[in-house]
Amino acid sequence: MQTTVDFKTLAVTGVQALQPYQPGKPIEELERELGISNILKLASNENPLGASPKAQAALATALKSLELYPDGSGYQLKAAIADKFGLQSVQITLGNGSNDVLDIIARAFLDNSRAAVFSEYAFAVYPIVIQAVGAELQPAKANPSTHDTMPYGHNLVNLAEKITDKTRVVFIANPNNPTGTWLGKEELHSFLSRVPEDVIVVIDEAYTEYVTDPTFPNALAWLAEFPNLIVTRTFSKIYGLAGLRVGYAASNPAIADMLNRVRQPFNVNSLALAAAQAALGDDDFLERSVATNAAGLQQWFAACAENGWEYIPTAGNFITINMQRPAAPLYEALLREGVIVRPIGGYGLPQHLRITVGTEAQNTRCINALQKVLTA
Repeated sequence: MQTTVDFKTLAVTGVQALQPYQPGKPIEELERELGISNILKLASNENPLGASPKAQAALATALKSLELYPDGSGYQLKAAIADKFGLQSVQITLGNGSNDVLDIIARAFLDNSRAAVFSEYAFAVYPIVIQAVGAELQPAKANPSTHDTMPYGHNLVNLAEKITDKTRVVFIANPNNPTGTWLGKEELHSFLSRVPEDVIVVIDEAYTEYVTDPTFPNALAWLAEFPNLIVTRTFSKIYGLAGLRVGYAASNPAIADMLNRVRQPFNVNSLALAAAQAALGDDDFLERSVATNAAGLQQWFAACAENGWEYIPTAGNFITINMQRPAAPLYEALLREGVIVRPIGGYGLPQHLRITVGTEAQNTRCINALQKVLTA
């Protein structure tokens, strides 16, 4: 059907200028494009050990009731989260992945008269959800590449200076994606104590379970102290449930009430609810995942030292390497080797590749492929 209507002009202003999020290339897409098999995907920070065995067992039971709508309140999962972390169920908001929760936060607290602050090189979803609701973007400069301890990391002084009377939300990722950098307990707590109480601070802890440093902050412990704090977490990373899409926010009950007014009914399906609840109790799987990641990071650190590759300090399940040349051609060359990694030029880092930490064998294959394309 032909039309002369420019439908772009019918969209709201923020959406007209929006650039959609670009996920890591799926294995199936590369198979279609190049006709190759035995593909290794280290692009999306997925758990190389797969999903929690307890979660997989719970799915078998949940599959028997697909004709029924899921529990719209997520009662059992919220109760399990609250019990594990010493919270109350009324503090929890469930999402179709933590991305959904971030979108809910933006729709609840932002509009075209308000603004939100986030750091340079931070997760791409923050500016997307801010712009989608028409709010003003207030990006803060990150640490320079020459910073002594945390190059490219969040600079809390710059973030604080960006807060104005229009600001209603501050987004902070700890550890940050795509850099892997992190903020310590004292500096982050000090920042929270200086933020005006009518500004919501979102601390995105998607990768927190991978952190082995005992001094790393657990922002959930600060919820009682800071009523304007929201902590978001996900089951997509260490729990291995990325394909089911389930995450959550924890906040004070008054904030959770606002978020749950915006949340779509049945936004988390019954399979995700059952798997996430079971995964919460699979401590053995989490311990194996942490150990695998810690060993994998050491393998990558050694490879970087051996090959002279410069990497950004990381506390996540990925490593971001400065290739000292445009990274896009290297990414394309790695695809032809059957290895998918993540170029991050869209984050303003066109010479960097972000690589998920895999098993020892997966890391070895990726390291060898990277050596090959660099010397080709």
